[in-house]
Amino acid sequence: MNNDVIDISNFRLPRISPKLILGGLSAILGLVILGGTLYQVQPEEVAVVTRFGAYVRIEDPGLQMKIPFVESVLKVPVQRQLKHEFGFRAVDPTNSRQARTRYSGNYFGDESIMLTGDLNVAVVEWIVQYRVSDPYLFLFKVRNAQETLRDMTEAVMREVVGDRTVTEVLTVGRQEIESTVQKQLQEMSIQYEVGIAIDQVVLQDVNPPDAVKPSWDAVNQAQQQRDRMINEALGEYNQVIPRARGEAQQAILQAEGFALERINRAQGDAARFNDLYAAYRRAPQVTRRRMYLETLQKVLPNVGGRIFMDKDVEGIMPLIPTDIFGALKNGGMNRSDDQ
Repeated sequence: MNNDVIDISNFRLPRISPKLILGGLSAILGLVILGGTLYQVQPEEVAVVTRFGAYVRIEDPGLQMKIPFVESVLKVPVQRQLKHEFGFRAVDPTNSRQARTRYSGNYFGDESIMLTGDLNVAVVEWIVQYRVSDPYLFLFKVRNAQETLRDMTEAVMREVVGDRTVTEVLTVGRQEIESTVQKQLQEMSIQYEVGIAIDQVVLQDVNPPDAVKPSWDAVNQAQQQRDRMINEALGEYNQVIPRARGEAQQAILQAEGFALERINRAQGDAARFNDLYAAYRRAPQVTRRRMYLETLQKVLPNVGGRIFMDKDVEGIMPLIPTDIFGALKNGGMNRSDDQ
């Protein structure tokens, strides 16, 4: 088998012009300088320019320039809403609705287990949403501003939760806790010059620890049953008591009306008697006869048929009308001793 042998004795390197090499190096150097001079700032960001580590200026979004090898650029997302999670971590930090990794042992439990004002323990999970309001303060006034914000948030939340009972934390006091923590955290951010604006504090889940959760559920069920029984009793009370009060008021008004009627009638009878007595004193005979006649007018219509005969008549057969039997049938016949 024959082996091919390459003869390189006659091989010569191509001749490269020094100008070509210098031109290539100049082009590479120009690209490096251009790349170190121009930079792009996104719409939601601003660029903080430093010169040898010292703050120089802030550039707005767009294509900007800087001095290469002398100035550096730090981009800060001032329009983007950032957040910190406490007591859990979301699988996708940009979507809080996705599944979350809760505390396991002491991994996240140290920041979520809190002591309430009535010496009970609650597991509080919450989110702080914030924006960078001042890039200069955010980068240069406080070392690691985001970690400082986490520490501040945890301290404020523990203080606010520690001033309330476990019932308030778990039920009716959630909104008040959120607003109070947001207000105090914003005040601390201004005081410490962190350069952060707090947009919102949201309590996610507030539960008792797993060890006491069955007992807590039993207590809640007992309280709900107690409240239900109280509401039922109040409903029955509101149904019966107003009705009884109305009936009592009705009876009182009826009695007052009856009493007023009797008083007015008695006063009217007394006034009529006084007037009659005054008339009698002025003309006794006339008044007596008028009273007699008025009495007869009232009495006689209810008596029926009657025959009146003179008591002194003797031996005379009185003429009895033919309809005497009808009169006797209707009212009977009585003999009066008076004329």
